[in-house]
Amino acid sequence: MGYAHLHVHTEYSILRSSVRIEGLVKKAAELGMKSLAITDYGVMYGVIAFYKACKKYDIKPIIGCEIYVDDDNLILLAKDEEGYTNLKKMVSLSFVRGFRNGKPRISKDVLAQHSGGLIAISSDYNGEVCRKLMMNDRDGALKCALEYSKMFGKDNYYLEIFDHNRPEDKALIRQIMKLSGETGIPMVALNEIHYLNREDATAYNVLECIQTHKKIGDIPRTPDRLEHFVKSEEQMRQAFPYALEAVENTCAIADRCHVEIEFNKPKLPKYPIDNGMSSREYLEKLCAEGIKKRYKKVTKEVSERLEYELSVIDKMGFVDYFLVVWDFVNYARKKGIVVGDGRGSAAGSIVSYALGITNIDPIRYNLIFERFLNPERVSMPDIDIDFAHNRRDEVVRYVIDKYGAANVVQIVAFGTLASRAVIRDVVRVMDIGYEVGDEISHML
Repeated sequence: MGYAHLHVHTEYSILRSSVRIEGLVKKAAELGMKSLAITDYGVMYGVIAFYKACKKYDIKPIIGCEIYVDDDNLILLAKDEEGYTNLKKMVSLSFVRGFRNGKPRISKDVLAQHSGGLIAISSDYNGEVCRKLMMNDRDGALKCALEYSKMFGKDNYYLEIFDHNRPEDKALIRQIMKLSGETGIPMVALNEIHYLNREDATAYNVLECIQTHKKIGDIPRTPDRLEHFVKSEEQMRQAFPYALEAVENTCAIADRCHVEIEFNKPKLPKYPIDNGMSSREYLEKLCAEGIKKRYKKVTKEVSERLEYELSVIDKMGFVDYFLVVWDFVNYARKKGIVVGDGRGSAAGSIVSYALGITNIDPIRYNLIFERFLNPERVSMPDIDIDFAHNRRDEVVRYVIDKYGAANVVQIVAFGTLASRAVIRDVVRVMDIGYEVGDEISHML
């Protein structure tokens, strides 16, 4: 007994779901669910927030993604660490190598190479099996299902059945059930989630119109538009009384998924040293050389401050971090790339000053090191460095080439629908009139 939602789109399926992660997990907990998945379209932006929210509400997080395989969708869930790693690799590859027609895509060859540790689900209307069935290509659907079953292993591939109240859903379910019976491929009964509660359907429709630049009158008022909410176990059982095993398979799948994400343990690249020195010894050498260039006379205050900071950096395990930052800042300066003098709390470090990472003397300006790195509060150091915008890519390329693409990432920033702008968008979608939206927005 029990139910686990395994086809869930959150706010990180940008403009395609109104589901906030905190509200989603809280609702699942209120419904007594023990497990819950995240399967955003083609991305894994929301995984960390989702994982932490699940832990907060004592729900088992299932890490997944609805990826684009060529022109079709496929739901993938990570069973273990291997699967989680493979999922991250494929999502990254889809953006770097496979982005076309507005979507990050992978090929079946890439999927086959990274299929380990994953459970695959055929998806609904946008999945290849379902698409072929709707085209009356039953042989093609059978071939596709067997291909995926072989790729992932018979116990790791499921045919999704769904009932969103579309006229064609019942016929599709019968065909999928027949396919399952002929091939032995198990089924799983899912409800694709795009909003939290049934009454949120209208707001979701408005969100979809904002994304597609349509007006609310252009959206068909079909029954299926009221079905994409977080349903209870009882509601799912009532929807599939003839396929209760498929309902229960959601928990069977969830029970097989075990991914633990480790936090508060930095995983940093090592700076390569050829002369046999340890990282600590090399950092001390660089600082000793740099401090003599920075100060005409190295006073006791300077020496003690440098020794103290080096001991803290070593104790907290960030020696290689400083060496890596020094390395690419040094590269930029040698190449004549303009580097900022120092921004943020890193300017309070005499080690940063000695290494040439910053150009602000923390002794002269009485800056506090602990604002940057505090031994009483374990957290990653954060050094903000400005490079000339027209040559920034050269520095990034240097770091990738030296430390490997797997150790270099860009930080994403999300824009949100701000209150004034979104009011104008909603007014446009509802076809009310620009002047009304303008009047309301000026009241805020």
